[in-house]
Amino acid sequence: MGTRLYSVVIDCADPAGLGRWWADVLGWPVTFDAPDEVAIEPSDDDICHDLAIVFVPVPEPKRYKNRVHLDLATRSTSDQADIVDRLVAMGATHADIGQEDVSWVVLADPEGNELCVAEPGDRFDEPGTIEAIVVDAINPGRLARFWAEATGWHMDYESHMVASLRHPSGKPPALDMVAVTDPKQTKNRVHLDVAPNAGDDQEAQVNRLLRLGAKEVDVGQGDDVTWVVLGDPEDNEFCVLSPR
Repeated sequence: MGTRLYSVVIDCADPAGLGRWWADVLGWPVTFDAPDEVAIEPSDDDICHDLAIVFVPVPEPKRYKNRVHLDLATRSTSDQADIVDRLVAMGATHADIGQEDVSWVVLADPEGNELCVAEPGDRFDEPGTIEAIVVDAINPGRLARFWAEATGWHMDYESHMVASLRHPSGKPPALDMVAVTDPKQTKNRVHLDVAPNAGDDQEAQVNRLLRLGAKEVDVGQGDDVTWVVLGDPEDNEFCVLSPR
C-alpha cells in the first residue's frame, strides 16, 4: 500500500519551548509532551490535513541554512505584514539567506530555523496556515518524483526551478522541491517521517524505497529503535516509522 507523510521533525535545543512557539504560531494543540519529544498537530477544524510537527532534542547547534523549511500562507499584502509583525513580536527574527528583492519574507524561529511568510497567492488562502513544506533540491523534478512515491502525493506542478506535490485531498500544505546550487553540508535539522499503514510491512516498504533511490543512513540511531533512517536521492535524511 506504500507509505504516507506522517510528520515534520525539527531538531532543537528546547523541544518544549520551540513546540509551544510553533503551536502558538499555527494555533495547533500540543498533543504529546515528553522530555525527548514534543508534538503538535492540527485540530479537527483546521484546514490542514493530518500532519504532526515533532520537536526532538539534539546537542549540536545550528550552523547552516536548513534545507527543509515551512512556508506560511497569506491572503493579501496586509495579511502578510500582519503575520510578519505578529511572529516578530513572538520572538522571530528577520533572516538574510541571500534572497534579495523577493515577494516573500524570510524569518527565523527562536532557534534560528528559517521560515517564509509567503506572498499572497491562490494555492491556500487561510492566512497563517502552513502553505508548503519546502525542500532544497539540486534536481527538483527527480526529487519530487521520489517523494511522490514515498508519500502518495501527486505532482501538481513541475518546472526546472520548482516541482510541487499535493495531497490527494487537495488540503494544505504542498510539498515543494525548490532548486538550489549549494550542496548539503551536514545532517538536516529538519526532516520528514513517512509511515506505512497499519497492518503493512515496514521492511517491505523500506526495501521499496531503497529500490526507488533511497539509501541506508547512520545518524547514530543505534539498533534499538522502531524506525529506519534512510536518505532520499539527494541525501536528505528521513525516517520510515513503524506501521500505524
